[in-house]
Amino acid sequence: MDSKFLKSMNISLDLALEAREVIRGETGQEIPGVRVDKETYDHASVTTVHIEDHNAQVIMGKPVGKYITIEAPVIRENNQQAHREVTQVLAEQLKKLFDLPMELNILVVGLGNWNATPDALGPRVVDQCLVTRHLYNYAPHELQGGMRPVSAMAPGVLGITGIETAEIVRGVVEKTRPSLIIAIDSLAARSAERIATTIQLADTGINPGSGIGNKRSGINQETMGIKVLAIGVPTVTHAAIIAQDAIEKYTQSIGGQPGDASMAIKKVLEPFGGNLTVTPKEIDTLIEDTAQIIAGGINMAMHPGIGPDDYAYYLH
Repeated sequence: MDSKFLKSMNISLDLALEAREVIRGETGQEIPGVRVDKETYDHASVTTVHIEDHNAQVIMGKPVGKYITIEAPVIRENNQQAHREVTQVLAEQLKKLFDLPMELNILVVGLGNWNATPDALGPRVVDQCLVTRHLYNYAPHELQGGMRPVSAMAPGVLGITGIETAEIVRGVVEKTRPSLIIAIDSLAARSAERIATTIQLADTGINPGSGIGNKRSGINQETMGIKVLAIGVPTVTHAAIIAQDAIEKYTQSIGGQPGDASMAIKKVLEPFGGNLTVTPKEIDTLIEDTAQIIAGGINMAMHPGIGPDDYAYYLH
């Protein structure tokens, strides 16, 4: 599958790793201005894509910055020990993206629609994050050492609130004056194999809904006035991509050459405006597991002074 097909179907790639794979598959060489680092753990691999200049930004379709991708197929398995390792890997990678004194405020924003399971990752993460900003003001005696002032919110989506999400977040930022935003959102993947097995961290902020064609105002340093870190997990993939992959695999199996099936796929998807996304039937469990991992990683990174056994005391 090439970039021409993706463009013809109006599909943008949320994962920087997938954007790089598509472009490298077409050119056969590394993209100028893009640097890649890799790390391997027992249950996860980490690939960091550095987009270093404007030319690379144009080619990749991603802002200049750092994109850390944690690939961990074990997330789909019922393996709590492995999930704890992935949580620790996430915490360590997250800490690489910020360096703030412990007394500064951090705002966690869970983007998405809590009424639609594939889009409910952000709100589910917020439910499990340790919020402590109020304790600094009203109950400092409850705090242990090594805890930051953290606040959290799930602002909902435009269709529910009638307000652009970025406007809500910006209003909270103006009132509470955090030094950093961590935004969590559901993503769309080019490969179905990456659904609920891949976590992307980026220091470039986020555009809510961009992966499924909903163009919303960005939540980034330019719009918020402070640094924004984004954490995303693919929870859907495009039906057009699944259809094209199936056609390519079939033609290859019979010795044929894959052709451009975009017109036929558009015709099939016409009742949905050409924009149909697909999610696994077990998405409820996958969202629950990934939300727990992401919230755990954020808690570890934000509050190094307390352990997982102490989280329940502070969760309300």
